[in-house]
Amino acid sequence: MAASSLRCIAFAHKQVPQEGLEDGTAHQKITENCLTLLGLVGLKDPCRPGVKKAVEDCQHAGVKIKMITGDNVFTARAIATECGILGVNKGMNDGSVVEGAEFRNYRPEERMEKVDKICVMARSSPFDKLLMVQCLKEKGHVVAVTGDGTNDAPALKEADIGLSMGIQGTEVAKESSDIVILDDNFSSVATVLRWGRGVYNNIQKFIQFQLTVNVAALVINFVAAVSAGEVPLTAVQLLWVNLIMDTLAALALATEQPTKELMEKPPVRRTEPLITTNMWRNLIAQALYQIAIHLILQFRGESIFVSDEKFGTSNFEAPVKWDGLVVMGRLALFIVGLEELKSGK
Repeated sequence: MAASSLRCIAFAHKQVPQEGLEDGTAHQKITENCLTLLGLVGLKDPCRPGVKKAVEDCQHAGVKIKMITGDNVFTARAIATECGILGVNKGMNDGSVVEGAEFRNYRPEERMEKVDKICVMARSSPFDKLLMVQCLKEKGHVVAVTGDGTNDAPALKEADIGLSMGIQGTEVAKESSDIVILDDNFSSVATVLRWGRGVYNNIQKFIQFQLTVNVAALVINFVAAVSAGEVPLTAVQLLWVNLIMDTLAALALATEQPTKELMEKPPVRRTEPLITTNMWRNLIAQALYQIAIHLILQFRGESIFVSDEKFGTSNFEAPVKWDGLVVMGRLALFIVGLEELKSGK
């Protein structure tokens, strides 16, 4: 029964003589011997709807899920297999399933070596759960822990992200956690993961947008000031760009909804920089592109766009005057808007 994720309960009876009871009441503790077994009952504790799908989503996103329970090894292995946490052919032989006492008695070096392979820990105590969290953090992993009992409080507090249950969770667990799952549904963990990645991705987009625009504006103003003695972007225009356009860009990028593609990316490690190599590549390429266009307009714009030929027979034709600084200023504001649209993708 335990191998089929059934909780086994035995029913038995025993005849007790009347004179053997104190005060004539039957509510006495009877010694557990000479009992007649009536039968065994297996209680099924099925997985909640959506748990297996949530586990698959987390695993697809590169998140490793470990189950720590107080049940025996056979029950824990069956439940983990049913939820998709443990593979069908995995078990105690390959180190995927261990007992709490075994994990606790490992040498520190051996524990650090095997902690990544462990998927299920059975017959565990609150100290075993805390010990696993500490080992995973020591190896550089970002650890999230779910729990609802008072004994889960140390692990919830030690983890990077503690998630407690809002319905069945105790007040101690809620106070020790960072996030309270109001519906007690594990599928909410996948939602938390998706929104967390969405916020992180939006921050990266805004940083890339800000750095690209400011680097390009700095170089353009410097080159124009040295070559022409004037700057294409005046102080008022720069103030307008930073107060109006950057504020709107921040609101637009910050309120962008997370997409399903975020769950296909690998998780971000603790030591990974906020500005990645791809961001630096895009930033430099876009800034150089903007600088090149502005410098071409600054030095060759009049010869490209202004012609000496006259068309028509009107005698009231006014000469065309090329003001490169004005054109560069307007173009800079236009490119800022395009860059904002580009950063949102």
